[in-house]
Amino acid sequence: MARHQHRVRVDALAAQMSLNAAEIKHLQVMRVRSGDSVLVFDGRGAAGEAELTQLDAFGARLKLLGRTETSTEYPQPVTLGIALLKGDKLSDVVRAATELGVAHFQLLQTRYADVPDIGENKLTRLRRIAEEAAKQSQRSVVPEIAPPMPLAQFRPGGQVFYAHPGSPARLLDELTWYSPLTLISGPEGGFSPEDLVQLGLAGAAGVTLGPRILRAETAPMALLGALAASGV
Repeated sequence: MARHQHRVRVDALAAQMSLNAAEIKHLQVMRVRSGDSVLVFDGRGAAGEAELTQLDAFGARLKLLGRTETSTEYPQPVTLGIALLKGDKLSDVVRAATELGVAHFQLLQTRYADVPDIGENKLTRLRRIAEEAAKQSQRSVVPEIAPPMPLAQFRPGGQVFYAHPGSPARLLDELTWYSPLTLISGPEGGFSPEDLVQLGLAGAAGVTLGPRILRAETAPMALLGALAASGV
């Protein structure tokens, strides 16, 4: 059986690299030793294999052995605009959506959002969850998570779709991969009439999630699941 190679994030792929304290602790806990090889990625799409040349109380050093091609990203970057959700629901969405290929999150303040805003500590936690999920799913891209903004200020480019019960349109029938894709999902109470006006101004088109009413944390997974099932 092939030995499992641990994945660590570096600032950039280079001939010689160092690790931050969190990655050093991870390797020490996993009993990785100097001379072992690990997989490295920079969070922006570059990945490779490296040899650990130093791992001790003074730090960790890596020597790049070679770059590797990755095929875990969509043909165009996918942004998920998600209304603010209470409790751990937002964390659950970020974790699963990262595994399903989202490259950028835009947190949105909508009329019926569960909470009006989130603090810096929660935002930091969400970013850490995204990085952990990217590692777990073998991605070389760690999604960005932008601070909350009012839906009225959100002006995404490319193709834009939002989950809308009763819409006759289906995502995969409308989607092309000629430009970046933005998917928008609302709060538990849905989009208000004012929200729908703003979505129209942003050039967004409504798409169905089927005949059932889904919870706010389930709806974005349905959108992204359709992409994943397409095999792209």
